[in-house]
Amino acid sequence: MIHCYINNRPWNSLFKVHFNSWAFAIREAAASSSSPLKALQIYSRMQRQSVPFDSFSILFALKSFTHLPHNINIIRHLHAHLLKLGFAANVYVASCLLSVYASRDFRDACILFDEMPARNSVTWNIMITGYSRLGDIATARILFDTMPLRDLSSWSAIIAAYMDRSLWFPGLALFREMILSRNVNDECLKPDQLTLGPILAGCGRMGSVGLALGKSIHCFAIKNQWELNVEFATCLIDMYAKCGFLKNACLIFSMMKGNNVVAWTALICGAAQTGYGQEALRIFENMREASVKPNELTFTGILTACVQAGLVDEGRRNFRMLQQYGVRPTIQHYGCMVDLFGKAGLLGEAYEVINTMPFEPNVVIWGSFLSSCKLHRQFQMAEKVIDKVMRLVRPENDGGVYSLISDLYVLSGNWSEVERLRKLMLSQNVRKVRGSSFIGSKFM
Repeated sequence: MIHCYINNRPWNSLFKVHFNSWAFAIREAAASSSSPLKALQIYSRMQRQSVPFDSFSILFALKSFTHLPHNINIIRHLHAHLLKLGFAANVYVASCLLSVYASRDFRDACILFDEMPARNSVTWNIMITGYSRLGDIATARILFDTMPLRDLSSWSAIIAAYMDRSLWFPGLALFREMILSRNVNDECLKPDQLTLGPILAGCGRMGSVGLALGKSIHCFAIKNQWELNVEFATCLIDMYAKCGFLKNACLIFSMMKGNNVVAWTALICGAAQTGYGQEALRIFENMREASVKPNELTFTGILTACVQAGLVDEGRRNFRMLQQYGVRPTIQHYGCMVDLFGKAGLLGEAYEVINTMPFEPNVVIWGSFLSSCKLHRQFQMAEKVIDKVMRLVRPENDGGVYSLISDLYVLSGNWSEVERLRKLMLSQNVRKVRGSSFIGSKFM
């Protein structure tokens, strides 16, 4: 038997180092968002040079798709190559490919899922999350109930699906069920920060009920000595701020290890939504002094604060500041300015904003404008836009706008139009959504 040695190293050892270097090179290229195509170029070189593929080089190549622009044809081409190599039956490779399809073309992900000879909890969780993102909670729940083994990620995915769709009580019922369930080792499942984050987000919109639950989650985190990292601390800040407990939110903010624009924005938006307009503006000034660059959501919070506090000049200044920070104004920003000018009685300026903004005004913006017309009894201004609004409203969703226009006609004494509009509402089965609210308590 002939043994080949190069530089005192056996040939098979040299080949192993050479072979692993391909997978390492693909991994390094895939991790770089600046040159994601490089990973696929290295993968193509392996194919041209007949270098044997292993699961690691394939997995790293698939990972590079997270940084690539939407191109389903490249993914399908790589999928065909994996079928030819026989790697499609590998559950880890198939799961990674499924994740790529789910983020690009969910129909292809469904086809691949149905064709997979073997599945693990990761593949089921990918599909649950995919259906949740599409808003198909019913199918996501069917998959969850069907999967043979559920892990903590499975519970987190289905709970987040309900909470993200404001289905709070079914989501909380699932959370209670998770606490009582056991894993394959007959151990109780212990929630982690990924599980509790969406629940805290829901707590911020549930008033006193959510506050009590949010405080319990906070106590659970303290008891288990969780580190207040940026992600979990931001969820707590958002919950406390939206429940009106701004001091608690500020305390969490001061205790968290590091902060970013998301944490600052959560604090500002929470303060603005609960009527602490002046405090939101002060927090924004502190944010600027800390050299943190605001994003479009930050400015939405700031402009909302100006609306709440009736600060017209501050609103103008902050709207102009969008350009200073290179943030393109969105329809939400223009909507805030319409609301700000309208509530201040500057209906001419509000109307000018609507006519000059680069977006087609929607029912929300027109509704805000008409509310201001009603508030300041500017019936002539309202009559200019009623016909435009009536062309946009949908009977199944915009019953409140119909009622608002009817009220304007009543206040102006135009009873013939009131009668006509009410007959129209009856014929189109227009229903106004009933108002609802959660009662907050300062003693909780």
